[in-house]
Amino acid sequence: MTEYNLAVLAEQAFDRLGDYESLFFEGRWLTSGEIHDRSARVAGGLRAHGVAPGDRVVVMMMNTPEVFVSYRAIWRAGAVVTPVIFLQTVPELRHILTDSGAKAAIISPELARLFLGAGEGLGITTFVVGEESFSALESGEPAGIEPRADDDLAALLYTGGTTGRAKGVMLGHRGLWESGRGLSAVARSMDTTRSLLPLPLSHAYGLIVTIGGLHADRRPVSVLQRWFDPAGWLALVAEHRLETSPVVPAMLQALLAQPLADHDLSSLRSFGSGGATLPPAVREKAEKVFGVTVLQGYGLTESSAVVSAETVEDHRPGSVGKPLPHAEVAILDPEGNVVEEGEICVRGPGVMLGYWHDPDLTARTVRDGWLHTGDLGRLDEDGFLYVVDRMKDLIIRGGFNVYPRDVEDVLLEHPAVQVAACVGRPDRERGEEVVAAVQLAPGQEATGAELVEFARSRLAKYKYPREVVVLDAVPLTSVGKIDRKSVRVLFTE
Repeated sequence: MTEYNLAVLAEQAFDRLGDYESLFFEGRWLTSGEIHDRSARVAGGLRAHGVAPGDRVVVMMMNTPEVFVSYRAIWRAGAVVTPVIFLQTVPELRHILTDSGAKAAIISPELARLFLGAGEGLGITTFVVGEESFSALESGEPAGIEPRADDDLAALLYTGGTTGRAKGVMLGHRGLWESGRGLSAVARSMDTTRSLLPLPLSHAYGLIVTIGGLHADRRPVSVLQRWFDPAGWLALVAEHRLETSPVVPAMLQALLAQPLADHDLSSLRSFGSGGATLPPAVREKAEKVFGVTVLQGYGLTESSAVVSAETVEDHRPGSVGKPLPHAEVAILDPEGNVVEEGEICVRGPGVMLGYWHDPDLTARTVRDGWLHTGDLGRLDEDGFLYVVDRMKDLIIRGGFNVYPRDVEDVLLEHPAVQVAACVGRPDRERGEEVVAAVQLAPGQEATGAELVEFARSRLAKYKYPREVVVLDAVPLTSVGKIDRKSVRVLFTE
């Protein structure tokens, strides 16, 4: 049996760390032994219902302990975890269910109506957590571990829904194993064991955090939020003396807008930030206000979630850390030559097996073993990676390149601005015009005209936004990234 089988990894973690109170959720502690036993029984139940190695099993839940149980059970049965973020429309969800050819699904009761409507006629065996179907699933005998090869499919994650129909990213056992080990090494550098998990576990970032925990050499303790709620996050940190939390930048921005003095946050030591690039002003403020170290990482679903990350011993302002041991990074131009600034390309076992049912897109994205990320970046002389921006988000104004991040970082330096999004608006004379939308911090005031002047005093003439609109809330995706597609629509309409 391959050493990279994720079910074997979970078994080894339990053998190594033993039975202890490992997960707190909504007033109740679960032990590692309980999670281990339940996952073995659910694996047996899945097999009894005809789930075979390689079958896709959808997991569509809010964050609950049953997500941990289900992932491990599916891998134990040799099947493929197919996580689905619950913020889906019926057509989006039906596309995923049809395209994946899912054999079974484990869902939250709140999502049953949506799921059953989207899956009508597809013959997917469905188990609802908290109801008889799921109880029966975990009432049988524990199952052993199904052998899997290193490059057998472990997870099928759908991504890219904001830019078109979601495409399935195929991730293998070894890729996720290696990526999780890299993330675990970063966690060791923080020297923390008590964490708060607000991330959607159905996202690649949340998934790899759960796998990273299986590599831990000390007993990790996690407190799980059903969904991110900043006020609840602060209360949980204070109550359970939590030390660290993996977040996306939008979460940090929301936390900074809370009345922090009302909570004892002295136990906090670090944040791990990923999922989107962290604006320097937000990082600086978070470190100052919380008295912590913020460590940034970089990755994408197609790279098994993580490529590089800072550690406590090795970090540099503005960078996303050095590539982790499983990932090789090169900065390439369109002809494949190494350049100082260009496309970030990644090679190594974490690179996806390909796009599900799309060999042409796979061939365009992974060339000569290199995953072309679509991100612009550079490496410094010490090997630190810097992300400049998404290539597709580049604004070309009158022949000059404008990176939205440069504009957003400046706007976020204004004390009234909590979130900023910069996009290009079609312009007859200049090709594109630089415009931005902002969300103000609670209790703050600023006009669009004031913010234009603020940016103009700090940016080159061709860079500053000619229009800034103030919104109640800047549109975000389901995982907390700025939804630039929606922002563009605001300006084009």
